[in-house]
Amino acid sequence: MQIASASFEHRARMPAEFAMGAPDGFGRNRNPELHWDDVPAGTRSFALLCIDTDAPTDPSTVGRDDMEIPVEQPRAEFVHWAMVDIAADVRSIAAGSCSDGVTAHGKRTPPGPRGARQGVNDYTGWFAGNADMAGDYLGYDGPYPPGNDLRLHRYFFRLFALDVERLDVPERFTATDVFRAMHGHVLDEAALEGTYSLNAKVKG
Repeated sequence: MQIASASFEHRARMPAEFAMGAPDGFGRNRNPELHWDDVPAGTRSFALLCIDTDAPTDPSTVGRDDMEIPVEQPRAEFVHWAMVDIAADVRSIAAGSCSDGVTAHGKRTPPGPRGARQGVNDYTGWFAGNADMAGDYLGYDGPYPPGNDLRLHRYFFRLFALDVERLDVPERFTATDVFRAMHGHVLDEAALEGTYSLNAKVKG
């Protein structure tokens, strides 16, 4: 199975259009176009995850004007999208069809492919202490790496072909729930990598 995007090339920079963060504040936060093929026989549904593997692990260093986050700081994953029960006949997701703009307190019912369910992403925890933004962030919310981070962030769109039509996840599910429920049901996986940074010093 293979996945690609008309919005950006594999391992290339994602345009700011598809990010939550732009150099001057919030970005357009549109989901990128995705399409896939070579689906294995027996596929009954798809699951889709988007994960940043380069999130800083020390929140006290984020967004500070008096320091830059070093490349060598230990990193963790930050989930930007978790979607399950994508119908087996779906082969693409149009740009901006699942997210188009920043929604304070999170999207209540994010649009998506017919019958698909979308879980909470990690902005739910990140904005938890912010009265203006706190809420359940469902569906896609794009990159917003710290502007003082010296590491180029990588975003992995991972598509899983499953042998079940409906995944056994809670109503308010996370990417962790998806990984747990998919165990033993994955027929194939394809991945697409995009990169993004808000630090002008970061190349690549």
